[in-house]
Amino acid sequence: MTDYFSSQFKLGILGGGQLGKMLLAETRKFDIHTVVLDPSADAPGRLACNEFIQGDLKDFDTVYNFGKKVDVLTFEIELINVDALERLEKEGTVVYPSSKTIRTIQNKAVQKLFYVDHNIPTAPFSRFAYVHEIETALSHESISFPFVWKSAQFGYDGKGVKVIKNAEDLKGLPKGECITEEKIAFKNELAVIVSRSASGEMKTYPVVEMEFHPEANQVEYVICPARISEEVANKARAVALKVSEAFEHVGLLAVEMFQTQDDEILVNEVAPRPHNSGHYSIEASYTSQFEQHIRAILNLPLGNTDSKVAGVMVNLVGAEGFEGNVCYENIDMVLNMQGVTPHIYGKSTTRPFRKMGHITVVNESIDKARQIAQNVKSLIQVISK
Repeated sequence: MTDYFSSQFKLGILGGGQLGKMLLAETRKFDIHTVVLDPSADAPGRLACNEFIQGDLKDFDTVYNFGKKVDVLTFEIELINVDALERLEKEGTVVYPSSKTIRTIQNKAVQKLFYVDHNIPTAPFSRFAYVHEIETALSHESISFPFVWKSAQFGYDGKGVKVIKNAEDLKGLPKGECITEEKIAFKNELAVIVSRSASGEMKTYPVVEMEFHPEANQVEYVICPARISEEVANKARAVALKVSEAFEHVGLLAVEMFQTQDDEILVNEVAPRPHNSGHYSIEASYTSQFEQHIRAILNLPLGNTDSKVAGVMVNLVGAEGFEGNVCYENIDMVLNMQGVTPHIYGKSTTRPFRKMGHITVVNESIDKARQIAQNVKSLIQVISK
């Protein structure tokens, strides 16, 4: 085993946002030397790493030259230059998850075709090179309203996704490659995080349930364990493991799914990194998703994924109508509540729906935790000064 701890070994992380910042809490714990690349001079991860480099994650030379400085390269964001990762792999830099995994996941159309090829259940879809082709498909009745439009690339946090109910909703969509998906009538949106080490050891975290903000299409609450039957939970974990094996990824893979009205599991999409649906694990699990990612990519034994206690995560996003220097209103009242832990991401300015932090609520009872989370949500406001 390589000596990772208090040594000359260097771990490179592409992206220094909140996920990078939380990943760095674990590398600090283990005293692993880290180098971070991020386009923003005031990225949240700049303070916790050993070396910080400002640069464009989509630029080939920047990513390639950065990768040459480190022994193992990982990322907290998918919007990165994959050609540079591919070259680095060819030249001997260890990149986890691999360029092959991220290339498939980066494009939602390619990702959906991957599911079809590997017999992974997913919502029926159509692929379009240009958005105007959707109108032709509608006139030929090969698709019908309502459906979900997704940009093939560069969509995240609710951006690049829209429910299309009529012709009017098609106006103003970006022109490029996209997919349309049949709108699924689902009971629940679920997620399972799978960890897979370089030697192929695999573990799943418990199934979580996600509640979304109706307008922003962002997760408001993540509930662990999901309030579903054991049979459905086992089915969800089995599908997540099948997806992980198909990708042969190393690190974490967050698999987002729909539980249909007749309790089938359909894969929506995946993220090859620590994920919003696993933040609860910092307080509620024996091994947080961030520690597990480090263990997986360094081929260390994977940690225990069980929960110590029930957990609910509340996303803190910028309130509508506020922009500028951030102020967390009533945070003192929240800190006074039992089993409630705020995480502030380190973004000095807020804007509507920007992810600014999260709060974890732990409790012996999942229903009580959900109730406290509702109180937290109504109390704390992310506004500007």
